[in-house]
Amino acid sequence: MALNLTVVAPPRSEGASAPEIDADVDATLHSFENQGARELAIKAAGILVFPSVVKAGIGFGGEYGEGLLIIRGKPGGYYNLVSGSSGLHLGVQVRSVIIMFMTEEALASFERTYGWKVGVDGSIAIVTIGAGGSIDTENVTSPVIGFVLDPTGLMYTLTLEGSKISRISR
Repeated sequence: MALNLTVVAPPRSEGASAPEIDADVDATLHSFENQGARELAIKAAGILVFPSVVKAGIGFGGEYGEGLLIIRGKPGGYYNLVSGSSGLHLGVQVRSVIIMFMTEEALASFERTYGWKVGVDGSIAIVTIGAGGSIDTENVTSPVIGFVLDPTGLMYTLTLEGSKISRISR
């Protein structure tokens, strides 16, 4: 069974360098803000951006991505997002994930928790992008909100439940 998990885990080579992550984060945020999220980004205490999260599975699934926490416009550290699951999985998907901490309390809770687990250490309200690519910023009231962008491939999900986010060195 361990061999099966190894075979279906998302492809993972050497981690990206800090400049590579920074450039990908900038491009992802620029694209995201063009979809009407600038107002939310300005209000957020911190924004965690994973420009490329690879999710893959055949029976068992896994997910991995690296990103940057931005606190009031300044780098706040590099993180990875990892998850694994069993069930009906078939395919590969690459997507961007943006998590906004809308309150100082939510950001502080995230920063002081080693290996922050979605759904255990904090819940993320997933916000969908409406018709015409607009985001309804008036109805966003959760202290932690998430966006899953540009899903492609054979797999699709709007949940981050069970994902573990940990600080990494770059």
